[in-house]
Amino acid sequence: MIRLVLISFLLFAAQIVATPSYAQSTGEIRLQVYDPSGAALQASGRIAGPGPNRTFQTDARGAYSLDGLTFGRYRLDISRAGFVPRSVTIEVSSATPVSQAVTLLIQGASSSLTVFSATPIGQPSQSVDEIPIAVQALTAKNLEDSNALDLADLMNKRLTSVYINENAGNPYQPDINYRGYTASPLLGTPEGLSVYLDGVRQNQPFGDIVAWDLIPKVAIWDMALIPGSDPVYGLNTLGGAISVQTKDGLNTQGGSIQLTGGKFGRRAGEGELGGVLPKGFNYYLAGNLYREDGWRQFSPSEIRQSFVKVGWVDAKTSVFLSGAYANNWMTGNGTSDFRFLNINYSDVNTIPDVTWDHSPSLTLNVTHAQTENLTFSANAYYRYVRTDSSNGDLNDDSFSQDLYDLGPDDIAALTAAGYTNFPITGDATTEPFPYWLCLAQTLQNDTGGDPSSTCNGVITRTVEKQNSYGLSGLVAWKTKHNRLAVGASWDRGTSTYHQLTQLGYLNADNVSFTLVPIFLDGTTFSDGDPVDSQVLLHGTLNTPSVYATDTLTYGPWAFTLSARYNHTSLDNLDYLPISAARGNLTSSNVFQRFNPAAGFTYKPSRLFNAYFNYSEASRSPTSIELGCADPTEPCNLPNALVSDPPLKQVVSRTFEVGIRSNESLSLHWSADYFFGQNYNDLLFVASEQTGFGYFLNFGKTRRDGIELEISEDWLHWSVGSNYTFLNATYQSPQTIDGGSNSTNDSALAGQPGIDDNIHIVPGDFIPQVPRNIFKLYGQYRPSSKLTAELDILAVGSSFARGNENNLDQPDGVFYLGPGKSAGYGIASFGARYQATDHVQLFVQMNNLLDKHYSTGAQLGTTPFDNNNHFVAQPFGTPYGSDNDSIPIRSSSFQAPGTPLNIYGGLKITLWKKN
Repeated sequence: MIRLVLISFLLFAAQIVATPSYAQSTGEIRLQVYDPSGAALQASGRIAGPGPNRTFQTDARGAYSLDGLTFGRYRLDISRAGFVPRSVTIEVSSATPVSQAVTLLIQGASSSLTVFSATPIGQPSQSVDEIPIAVQALTAKNLEDSNALDLADLMNKRLTSVYINENAGNPYQPDINYRGYTASPLLGTPEGLSVYLDGVRQNQPFGDIVAWDLIPKVAIWDMALIPGSDPVYGLNTLGGAISVQTKDGLNTQGGSIQLTGGKFGRRAGEGELGGVLPKGFNYYLAGNLYREDGWRQFSPSEIRQSFVKVGWVDAKTSVFLSGAYANNWMTGNGTSDFRFLNINYSDVNTIPDVTWDHSPSLTLNVTHAQTENLTFSANAYYRYVRTDSSNGDLNDDSFSQDLYDLGPDDIAALTAAGYTNFPITGDATTEPFPYWLCLAQTLQNDTGGDPSSTCNGVITRTVEKQNSYGLSGLVAWKTKHNRLAVGASWDRGTSTYHQLTQLGYLNADNVSFTLVPIFLDGTTFSDGDPVDSQVLLHGTLNTPSVYATDTLTYGPWAFTLSARYNHTSLDNLDYLPISAARGNLTSSNVFQRFNPAAGFTYKPSRLFNAYFNYSEASRSPTSIELGCADPTEPCNLPNALVSDPPLKQVVSRTFEVGIRSNESLSLHWSADYFFGQNYNDLLFVASEQTGFGYFLNFGKTRRDGIELEISEDWLHWSVGSNYTFLNATYQSPQTIDGGSNSTNDSALAGQPGIDDNIHIVPGDFIPQVPRNIFKLYGQYRPSSKLTAELDILAVGSSFARGNENNLDQPDGVFYLGPGKSAGYGIASFGARYQATDHVQLFVQMNNLLDKHYSTGAQLGTTPFDNNNHFVAQPFGTPYGSDNDSIPIRSSSFQAPGTPLNIYGGLKITLWKKN
């Protein structure tokens, strides 16, 4: 009995001793992630060790606690978009928490990323190795090191398949193109890319345009370029999406001012200030003031941008409220006749061409981690954009008129008005700038005059007011092998567009106009019929949508399914009464579609992975497209809306397949083939005058090609290169207007110089899309103080708008200049030197060899001879007895690229967290 009691006592004592030992058999790792400046950095990670592997994400302060860890050795893989991923090994051998600080270095010249957010809102949490598309990225550090003027500048130098058309001729108004799809600030450009800033769609309601001048470069933290018809990114994602995230007080702690000066009267100043406040609050402020005289004639611009963001974060929740304000005016003098660019590269066609943008906006972003695996995200926004423009153009109706001879009624009208000593007869030699007939017909406007065809200039003024607001929410749930995100959004936009055109005549400077008191608002007549191009249109756009994406991993495989349903209603209300000169724009339209996507990645080794993806997306016609869809009444965008025939929504189907290196390697490489086909594509087709045209649905268009990319970062160097072979073709036959094309029906019938149609056949190339794009870039960092970068860009030739059949050939008489823009190659060099702890110097030289080149072209009629003299009726009498068959001259109008441009300055760091 005593022995039994003793044994029981010993067992009981052993249990007491063992219990604490069991309770303390797990440990904890307390992780803190920083960027090189010492600022907290939100990042994603994966832990592997004795227990089950799992993923995690640090909070907005860069912190995360991994508890309940069995004793043993663990490997942590930490990554963040735009930063070099890092792995650390940690030994957990006691219950005492192990604190580990990890600093992620910013990637150099390479344009890859390691984690990605598969949705417009939400946190980056998915490894790129598991995403079946070729995502590219840029960071704030890339922008700074490259001395880029703005985001478009750096995208053009670095990112695969990106190229720029400078159709507006202003650095803040570029057409950014990717795989043959465009995000442009110009009304009339068929938009095919969606753009997001902090989860808010930037495509404006009226024409889906993107005003790049409203996105302040100084406030950009990083950006991602998502390829293909990703349905999750909503309407307009036909060829891709651009997602930009801004800085905050957590990732940008400190203050700095940067001053810049250079050629063409460039002077600029930008500054930023960020930091952390007590009780979880943080703040960030930024501003930019930019002014230049412009490298082309009569082309000054001024950009004024400001941005502020305040936030609050705790262990599970982050709340950020940001506001932006821009007040910009930009001169974009557009394309010019190739003949006069060859004589004077800074030549402009006509002036004025000025755009004013005024825009305040507010955005609220909220993220809450309910548990380690369940996260809620939401945002709300409001944007107001007012755009005013004043555009001067030559009046093509006057080119075929006799502007030199006055009739008895003209003489009587001028005499009665007090004019004397005016010529009664003449020609282009005696009257190089004819205006007397314009004045005479203006005086007779109420008694049968026709100033609309005898005044050789028009100036169109527009006012566009847009209000956009919306809400979106996202629920993200993740497990070891699955990531599911389900979201919904509601976007509403209203726009009011007013346009009025006034007549005038060309001044002796050959570019500007003197106005006369005649407006094309139905009060002037041509052949007895009223002429009315006035527009006063109100549009309301309403789009609710739901979407989801799910990624399932199984061994080396990752399968992704995504879908989105959009329901868009577009109501146009024409405030003007119906008249004989114009149609009615009032209409109600509904567009809806369910768009799916599916893809997978396969990772057979630690060296590379392969992927395949299929996706669909759609874009509904906008107010501007519905209002300019009549081939019998072409529009001079953004000048005229005349009728509202029905248009169908565009549907894009894309697949791509590729192979690439794993993100954990320092050497990055990839090879990709993509194929995208648009159904009912909306294209702006050139009419007989530069800038004129109309929208119509094509049956099918196609963009397919091959992308190759390689880059590597090591101790002092970062180098990279990419190449794109791109085919953008029509896949359906179509007859369109081609008045400036030498192969139009009239020209082929022996009557050159007459407006008529051209015929597209499947396989013809889409204008302004080059087939070959090559980029080479490198960064050299010999010390911690000096960084130098070299960029080389080579772009192949492309066909001009108006040459959609690819057959235009100059004859030197009626048709002048090539029907394309030639290929080009340019190089740029920049350097930054940290002179002291607080002063950094920089210099940038773009287009080092001062190449004269064109980034795009368009065919159009012109009244000027080879000596740049205005000549009406250059070929005399009409063909036969048809007074409408008076031949006129056409030429190739080119979009000249910026010549050698040198600028530099200094950045003063006021304070910075170490």
